[in-house]
Amino acid sequence: MQEPQITEELIQAHGLKPEEYAEIIRLLNREPTFTELGIFSAMWNEHCSYKSSKKWLRTLPTTGPQVICGPGENAGVVDIGDGQAVVFKMESHNHPSYIEPYQGAATGVGGILRDVFTMGARPIAAMNSLSFGAVDHPKTKQLVHGVVEGIGGYGNCFGVPTVGGEVRFHPAYNGNCLVNAFAAGLADADKIFYSAASGVGMPVVYLGAKTGRDGVGGATMASAEFDDTIEEKRPTVQVGDPFTEKRLMEATLELMATGAVISIQDMGAAGLTCSAVEMGDKGDLGVELHLECVPQREENMTAYEMMLSESQERMLMVLKPEKEEEARAVFEKWDLDFAIVGHTIDEDRFLIKHNGEIKADLPLKALSGTAPEYDRPWQETPAAAPMAEVPGIDPIDGLKALIGSPNYAAKQWVYQQYDHMVMADTVRVPGLGAGVVRVHGTDKALAFTSDVTPRYVRANPYEGGKQAVAEAYRNLCAVGAKPLATTDNLNFGNPEKPEIMGQFVGAIKGIGAAVAALDMPIVSGNVSLYNETDGQGILPTPTIGAVGLLDHLDDLIAGQPRDGHVALLIGRTRGHLGQSALLYEVFNREDGDAPAVDLEEERRNGEFIRANRAFIRACTDLSDGGLALAAFEMAEAAGIGVHLDAGDTPTLFGEDQGRYLVACSFDQAEALMVAAGKAGVQIETVGRFGGDTVRFDGAEAPMQELSALYRGAFAAAID
Repeated sequence: MQEPQITEELIQAHGLKPEEYAEIIRLLNREPTFTELGIFSAMWNEHCSYKSSKKWLRTLPTTGPQVICGPGENAGVVDIGDGQAVVFKMESHNHPSYIEPYQGAATGVGGILRDVFTMGARPIAAMNSLSFGAVDHPKTKQLVHGVVEGIGGYGNCFGVPTVGGEVRFHPAYNGNCLVNAFAAGLADADKIFYSAASGVGMPVVYLGAKTGRDGVGGATMASAEFDDTIEEKRPTVQVGDPFTEKRLMEATLELMATGAVISIQDMGAAGLTCSAVEMGDKGDLGVELHLECVPQREENMTAYEMMLSESQERMLMVLKPEKEEEARAVFEKWDLDFAIVGHTIDEDRFLIKHNGEIKADLPLKALSGTAPEYDRPWQETPAAAPMAEVPGIDPIDGLKALIGSPNYAAKQWVYQQYDHMVMADTVRVPGLGAGVVRVHGTDKALAFTSDVTPRYVRANPYEGGKQAVAEAYRNLCAVGAKPLATTDNLNFGNPEKPEIMGQFVGAIKGIGAAVAALDMPIVSGNVSLYNETDGQGILPTPTIGAVGLLDHLDDLIAGQPRDGHVALLIGRTRGHLGQSALLYEVFNREDGDAPAVDLEEERRNGEFIRANRAFIRACTDLSDGGLALAAFEMAEAAGIGVHLDAGDTPTLFGEDQGRYLVACSFDQAEALMVAAGKAGVQIETVGRFGGDTVRFDGAEAPMQELSALYRGAFAAAID
C-alpha cells in the first residue's frame, strides 16, 4: 500500500509543530516515512512526553522511607509493612469520554487497572473523579449517564470494588468533561515487576487481545484542543472488553509467578509504539519488531495502524527464552494471544519491519528520553480582588440550596451503579468520605480518597493546590488512617497560554509544599493538558488521589452519631466565604480568594484526630459547605437530627481549612477537650446530635424533609 506523502497539512494533523518536525529531520538526516511520522507524533505529544510539564513535575517530592517506587513506572509502589505493598495510580480519559462517553470511561478504567496489575499487584479498589458541564447544558445528561454506565460496566464485570470518588458540575466543563480514574492493588513488596528491558536478543512478546484499528491516534487526539470537528474524532476512541481484561490479569499474574518475565509494560496510550520504546529506553536497549507477527483482528492492517492502535487489553513483555513454552501455555489456557513479535538489540535503534520491509528505523532514545521539553512562559495568577459583602441568609434556606444542588446532593444514583462490595473486603462504602478496604487475610486496612476544589485553584493556584492535598489528608485522618502517599491527575487547559501555564505552575508549587509538609509524597500521576473547546478552558483541576493505612481495623473511625452526642469542632473558624459553595450555589458568585491553608495546623489537627480516636464516635472533615453541610451529612447518615448553636452565615458556611467535626458522648468530649489543650489544638462545642429536626440557632426544618431533598436532587437533575 502506497504511504501518504508528508505535507505541512499532514504534519499539522499529527500535532507536530514546524520546529518539532525540523528537529525530526535533523535527528534522522532525512525526511521520515509516514509510519515514522506517526511514531514521532505518538511519542512527542503532550500525553506521552510531558513536554510542557516535565520541568515542573521534577520539583515534586517523590521519595520517603515508605516509597518503594516513585513516578516513572506504570504505577507507584508504597510499603505497608509485613512484606506487602500498595500499588496505585490515577489517569485521565477526558477527551475520549467526551466523544464517546461509555467506551471512553470504560477504557479509562481498563487502562488504570492494567497499570496496576502490570506491576504484579492484584487490584483491590477503584475510584473516579468526574467533572461535567452545567446540568442544563444539552450534552451534560448524556455524558453523565454514559460515563457512569461505562465505569460501572467495566469495573463491575472486571470485579474490582469502586469505593470512592467525586462528581462536580460547572459550566467551564461544558465542552470538555473530565474523567479521572484511580486504581490500587496489593503486591508482595519483593515481587514488583518493572518495565526496563534487559539482555540482548531477548524475545519481545505480545500478550492479550488482538490489535484492531480502534484508538489509532488516540494519544495525539488527547493532546489537542477540541473544535467543531469533534465528531470526526470518534474512531480514535478505544473499545473495551472487561472480561478479556480479567483473563489478561489472571494470565499475567500467573505468568509472573513462573519467573518468565524480565520486564513488562501495559499497552496504553500510543499502544505498541509507547510500550516498546519505554521498555527499550529504560533498559538502554534497542528493539526490533516484526509486525506480521502481531495478532490482528482486522484485515490488511498497515504498519502505521498497528504501531498506533490503542486496542485495549494488551501487554508487551520481554521474556526469558528458556521459559517460552511455559509462558505460552499460560496464555493459551486463558484463551489469549501470545506472540513473539521481536527482540531486544544492542544499539539505540527502534527498527520496525513488516513482511521484511523496513517501515521505521529510528533512534530509540530520541523518541523517549530526549523528546522535546519546553520551559513554557507563564504568568502568575493575579491576586483575587477583595470580596464584595455577602448578604445574610436564613441558614436553613442556605442548607437547602446546597443539598438541593447536584454538586452537593447525595450521589447514590452514581455509586449504586458501581459494585462496591465485590471481593468482600470493602469496610466503608462510598458516600461517607474516604473508602476503606481490608487488606485480605490481615487485620490491616487501606483508606482511599480523591479531592480537589477547582474554584479555589482558579482563584489562587498555590493555595488551591495545597488545599487539594490537605483535604485528602483530612479525609484519611477522619477515618483514622495514617496518610501514606499521593497520586495526582493534573487537568488544565492550553499550556501555550501563559495564564494557563501560570495556573499549572502555581498548583504544582502548592501541591509540592503540601505533600512535603504532610509527608505524602507523589508516587505516580498523569498530566492532562489542552482541555479546551473553541479556546475555552476548563477550571484548573489538579485532582489528588491519596492512600492511608490502618494498622488494625480496630483503629477505624466509622461510627455514626447517636441521640445526645456532643458536636465538637476541631480547628479554627474564621468564617472564610471566598469561593465558597454557598457563594456559588446561593448567590451565583465566584469571587474572593481561596481559603488559606496552614500546613502546620493541618498536620497537628490530623495527628490529634488519629491519636485520640478512642474518644471519637464519628468524624468528618469540613470542606465545601463548611460546618452546616458537614453536620447535616453526618446526622442524615445516622437518621437523626442535629442542633447547632450558631446561626450566622460565616460560622455555618465558611470554608476555613484544617477542621473536623466530631461526635461523641459527654465524657468523651471532656477527655478530648483535655487532650486538645495539651496538644495546642483548637476545640469547641458547637451543638448536639439528636431529635428529628435540623436547627441552626433559631432556624429549623424536619430532617425527613431535608433528607428527601438531599436524596432526590441528583437524580432529578440528571434524569
